[in-house]
Amino acid sequence: MAANRPTETTASWWRDAVIYQIYVRSFADGDGDGTGDLAGVRARLPYLVELGVDALWFTPWYLSPLADGGYDVADYRNIDPAFGTLAEAEKLIAEARELGIRTIIDIVPNHVSDRHAWFRAALAAAPGSPERDLFHFRPGRGEHGEIPPNDWVSEFGGTPWTRLDDGQWYLHLFAPEQPDLNWAHPAVRQEHEDVLRFWFERGVAGVRIDSAALLAKDPALPDFTEGAGPHPYVDRDELHDIYRSWRAVADEYDGVFVGEVWLPDSERFARYLRPDELHTAFNFNFLACPWDAGLLRSAIDDTLAEHAPVGAPATWVLCNHDVTRTVTRYGREDTGFDFSAKVFGTPTDLELGTRRARAAALLSLALPGAVYIYQGEELGLPEADIPRDRIQDPMHLRSGGVDPGRDGCRVPLPWSAGEPYAGFGSTAEPWLPQPQSWPSYAADALSGDATSMLTLYREALRLRRGEPGFAATVEETSGGRLNWLPSAPGVLAFNRTDGLLCVVNLSDGAVELPDHTEVLLTSGPLDGSGLLPGDTAAWLRR
Repeated sequence: MAANRPTETTASWWRDAVIYQIYVRSFADGDGDGTGDLAGVRARLPYLVELGVDALWFTPWYLSPLADGGYDVADYRNIDPAFGTLAEAEKLIAEARELGIRTIIDIVPNHVSDRHAWFRAALAAAPGSPERDLFHFRPGRGEHGEIPPNDWVSEFGGTPWTRLDDGQWYLHLFAPEQPDLNWAHPAVRQEHEDVLRFWFERGVAGVRIDSAALLAKDPALPDFTEGAGPHPYVDRDELHDIYRSWRAVADEYDGVFVGEVWLPDSERFARYLRPDELHTAFNFNFLACPWDAGLLRSAIDDTLAEHAPVGAPATWVLCNHDVTRTVTRYGREDTGFDFSAKVFGTPTDLELGTRRARAAALLSLALPGAVYIYQGEELGLPEADIPRDRIQDPMHLRSGGVDPGRDGCRVPLPWSAGEPYAGFGSTAEPWLPQPQSWPSYAADALSGDATSMLTLYREALRLRRGEPGFAATVEETSGGRLNWLPSAPGVLAFNRTDGLLCVVNLSDGAVELPDHTEVLLTSGPLDGSGLLPGDTAAWLRR
């Protein structure tokens, strides 16, 4: 099956790669205990080869108490026993590479788990000790130190400070089980560079950096004042020296970085992508954009314009492990995404959402740059409604039960329609419950269906790999060679190279296709007159 895949590509493979995100806990259960694991991933490598992806991005697979889905890391050099062993990870990296698939791992540098050896030592040490200098420990305010040291707000809601019995408080921008590291301390920097080398030496091709803009803090930890001077903990200038040091490490191994950088300022965003810093960063403007032709065109133009000055490739993504699944989001009245807008019981038209998600897949895969596909998107999975007593996400718990949390997009995948738990595992119930409809989305059921979402993705990735018009140069992936064509209102139309065209109709009515010699692929059937229906996309050659 791997015979048609190249075993080596150019050093700039990442500029236009298709990268598949694996949330290990929910991908495939190899030992039948209800939790996804590395054995499950290894067994499904042939599926990923057939899908046609270039690389796998693994969300954290390290030793973790799972207070935040693995983003609370207790040991960066060990695999969590629920997933397997370090030896299995090394074998998976090697086996995937033999099949032409590279591996990208997740690094979580802003914080560690409260079970991490450093933090346990800090708790055992006295205030003012060297062990506590690795974190942000402070006395409280008020007559008896009973008020948190500042007025910051946690990313999960509430105060980001927890008080210890000895009276000191420690900072955690996320959950209390995730204490923030002090990146002004040289030992913190050295440890992370050592961790990068540890994994590059085991064959990983790249590293995704979680919460990449949050590491550095104002040493004074002042109260936050909207619009006043540099932010005390977001996008501080000190970060760039950190990432220049990281880039030097990556360059020793031809490694690649992708940063999770949420910033509204395009100029500030682009600084992270300078030639001596990160290679790429996630494009959240496109991900969160509503299903609207004008807004999508602006998001595409803005993205390419942001990347052009630094020569970095854009990245395109519709969904990830934190975001409402595309089929569900596009089937709602509000088709954008905002964490603060998530509520229970939002009405959804899944038929409409599926039609739009199919069109969006062709749109994203036609754009110049790299594309990320979250596991299950190729199956057309909707967001699952998790019973409230089964939700595990701390975003739900810390909101007082108002926020549905992120578990709805993390439900274990369906593989085989006729097997227990839709083939995810053989014996134990999955760690999150699967909806009754899950078998209808199973990979084996969709594989033989010419009209399925899985077939659409496979054919799109085959064409993206084989058609000359998709071959991206450095110039193209960093902002050039996407030419918008005249089109009717509500329609996006552009060409790449070698006569390749993409047309997406977001309007209510059918429209004529531009002049062409061949229809390569459509997200849905053309109407009886050969017109492109609403919420449908087409790839053409002329």
